[in-house]
Amino acid sequence: MKKIEVGLVGVGKIVRDQHLAAIESVPQLHLTASADPYARLDDLPGYDSLTAMLDDRPALSAVAICTPTHLRYAQARLALEQGKHVLLEKPPGATLSEVEDLIELADRQGVTLFAAWHSRFAPVVEDARAWLRDKRIQRVEINWKEDVKVWHPGQAWIWEPGGMGVFDPGINALSIVTAILPRAFFLREATLDIPENCQTPIAARLAFTDADELPIHADFDFRQPSPPIWEIHVETDAGRLSLSRGGCRLEHDGALIKDEEEREYASLYARFAELIEQSRSDVDLAPLRHVADAYLYGRREPTAPFHE
Repeated sequence: MKKIEVGLVGVGKIVRDQHLAAIESVPQLHLTASADPYARLDDLPGYDSLTAMLDDRPALSAVAICTPTHLRYAQARLALEQGKHVLLEKPPGATLSEVEDLIELADRQGVTLFAAWHSRFAPVVEDARAWLRDKRIQRVEINWKEDVKVWHPGQAWIWEPGGMGVFDPGINALSIVTAILPRAFFLREATLDIPENCQTPIAARLAFTDADELPIHADFDFRQPSPPIWEIHVETDAGRLSLSRGGCRLEHDGALIKDEEEREYASLYARFAELIEQSRSDVDLAPLRHVADAYLYGRREPTAPFHE
């Protein structure tokens, strides 16, 4: 089988921490180049722009776009117009409208567009979804808290419009909950704590419900001392199901069901290769839509300035 040649767009922390090893772990994929005006990867051809990379390497079949959100639309559109398959790091774009436009373009071009909700590929997410399928769900509690200085050191873009602030990790929780709950839900109210010197929230408290008035509460915070708290608890008629460690650990009424090492990005890229081989796209906008609703409907509360 001919390997799928992949180019990386953006060479930041998440690429070095996750993407490089994940691509290498998938036999169908071969990383051949990167594009970033400020950074290079050892032993790999590097270009200052996506345009330069595509012009010099016509054999590239796919690109993974890992740049800040405000840059992704133009880069994804350029790649799609040239017939390349595209993986979009989460969130897939700065706005819903631009991602919807990319979906239409990918369909016209007959290429794959993949919104990479990596937390959905955590080891216990599918187990939780299957267990909840026939249960009567009574309540959902989400606690997703981490230290921004540990997970996004020096990344000023996260506090600018489109950077999403605490929703950058919070959307991971939303991507899991939208995957495991059997019914759609929607926002009832939200409070966003926004530092006086920032444009995006450092904390958020959200209340959702569904058509049957299921209470779903989420608490996101970027001021959590290490270790982080990444937990989802679902009360049901058959007991309490708990996902922790970001979806690596699953318990039922405190009894351990599964506890595995994180391998989200390897599974993510395996899914990307599968979609390419099947000539399909996978772009679920539900997690991003919930964040957009929070900005639209949430009450903004000023809080102390943030300093790195």
